[in-house]
Formats: sequence, C-alpha cells, structure tokens
Amino acid sequence: MSKEKTKQLHKNVAPFAKSDLKKSVIQLVNTVPPLLILWFAAYQALSVSIWLTLAICVVASGFVVRTFIIFHDCTHGSFFKNKKANDIVGTVTGVLTLFAYEKWKREHAIHHATSSNLDKRGVGDIWVMTIQEYQESSFWTRLAYRFYRNPLVMFGFGPLYLVLISSRFNRKDARKKERMNTYLINVCLVVLYTGMILLVGWKAFVIVQGATMFTAGALGIWLFYIQHTFEDSYFEEETEWDYVKAAVEGSSYYKLPKVLQWATGNIGFHHVHHLAPRVPNYNLEMAHELTPPLQQATTINMKKSFESLRYKLYDPEHKTFVTFRGIQKAAKLKNVSIDLKPKKTSFDTE
Repeated sequence: MSKEKTKQLHKNVAPFAKSDLKKSVIQLVNTVPPLLILWFAAYQALSVSIWLTLAICVVASGFVVRTFIIFHDCTHGSFFKNKKANDIVGTVTGVLTLFAYEKWKREHAIHHATSSNLDKRGVGDIWVMTIQEYQESSFWTRLAYRFYRNPLVMFGFGPLYLVLISSRFNRKDARKKERMNTYLINVCLVVLYTGMILLVGWKAFVIVQGATMFTAGALGIWLFYIQHTFEDSYFEEETEWDYVKAAVEGSSYYKLPKVLQWATGNIGFHHVHHLAPRVPNYNLEMAHELTPPLQQATTINMKKSFESLRYKLYDPEHKTFVTFRGIQKAAKLKNVSIDLKPKKTSFDTE
C-alpha cells in the first residue's frame, strides 16, 4: 500500500470518528445494569447449585468485557464528546472492571503509537521476541519467555496479574493526576468490596466475583492476543514503520458470531480501531463495511484464531510469526546450525 493510499484510507475513516450521545447512553443502559443483575442472580443461585452460579458468572463475564469496551472508548475520548464525561464514566467503569483509568489510558495510548514497531516494544503490549533476540538471550530469559507465552500462564495467571498487581500500582514516572486516579479507584474498590463481603459473606463474594472477573480477564487477554498475533502480522523497525500499515496489517479483523461481537463491543474490528482510535465501538462495523480497503485486512474466524496459540517468535526477515520449533526451520534456510532452546520442560506446548 503506497503512502498516498494509506493517507487516503485514514481520511476515509475520519467521518466515523464521532460519538453519538443517544447510542452511548443506550449502550451504558444495556450493559451495566444487566451486569449488576447477573451478579445478583449468580449470588442467589448459590442456594440452588454452584454450577448454576458459575454458568451465570460466565454470562456475566461477557458483560464485564462489554463494560471494559466502554471504559476503553472513554480512554480514547471517543465515547462522549465531553472530556469530563469520558473521565467520569471511564473511572466508574474502571472500578467495575478493576482497571486504573488514567494509568491504562496512558499505557494504551503508547500501545497505539508504537504497535508493531520493533524498536518501541514494552509498554501496553504483549511480550514479543524476534528469533535473533531469543537466540542471543540467556537461558533464564528464554525460560521466562516460554513461561510467559504458555497459554496456561498467559490466560491463567495473566488475568490475576493484571487486576491484582499491574492495575493497582502506578508506574514510577506517573504524574500526579494519574497517581491520584489510581488511588481513587483502589479506595473505591476497598470500600465497595468490603461492603459486598459484609452483605453476602466472603465465600459467596469470592466465588461470584472471582469467577466472573477471572473469566472476563482471560477473555480480554485472548482478544488482545489474537488480534495482534497471527502468522503474517506486520512488524517493522522504526525507520520502516508506518502507522497506517501497522493498524491495517498489524491488527486483524476477528470475525465473531453476532452475540459475541455484541458482547465484545465490536472490538473484533481491531484494524479499524487501530487506524482511527476515536471511532466509538458502535461505529466500527459501519466503518469497516463502508470502507472497501479495510475489508482486505487479515480476517480470522473462531476456528483459525486457535492457531495463533502456536506462534511464539517473530521472524523479521520473512515477515512472519513462527513456533519455537520454527527457529530450526529458519536456521536451515540460512544454512546455520543452532541449538539454543532451553531444555524441554513439562509446560512446553510447542
């Protein structure tokens, strides 16, 4: 795609970057109240069966994800035209989803500005190593990377790390506004959770809230991982990196069943979102459908998305993700013999 075409593509999407107060309010109404009702229903179901409670928690987790999308839009200033309205709703939904609003807002902005840039990795993204970096790393770094990229760790411990550690503490370089917002959300959570435990008991609270938030967290990480980790995803060094290409070629269109598309707030149209972050979630599908070039983005369906779990390292030379075993194949193409993998362990899946 030429630079002229990429600029034109960006202009074509601009008209969709407008919030609609009516649509935003309707989305709040059909998302947050149902979430609270489902939480209460899950609690009531404990007197019937814990399995019924867990089933309701799974449904509730979908509404948590949808609430997070509202939170996410507020961080981009796209959910409302008014900045204060975005900040207030963003902070409230941050309490509901356990994320620090101002902290996540800054880190996510960095993610958008550096996505697919090999020279600017490390903030707001998933840890990705190139084949060469992996080969040249110490045994312990490679071991840590394998742990990190293992599905059980990423989708099992990942949600716990995000809500219990990452979102609870400020970065060292955080400004006062960001620090105070994190403190505010933490205090709100302590007060809210203390009240809920006193009201329903700590066991019921842990079961319902734990199951709901853990499932939602795993789903959120899955969506983020899948939409940036596919075989021919775009990555370039700073000198060659292009924002529009990173958006359209480095983010996928995750084609989901309508009910899941609704629950995930259209975030499957991730290529559109990265191209124009100010497009509110309820306009993403329209932007995709009415902008033909965007329909050429890599499309991933439910079945194909599971293949992405195999991809561990990026090969800049061949512009593709490879498995850990794939580094041997890449080495053969260069007629080089290497054996730099850590010893086989029980947690290796590929």
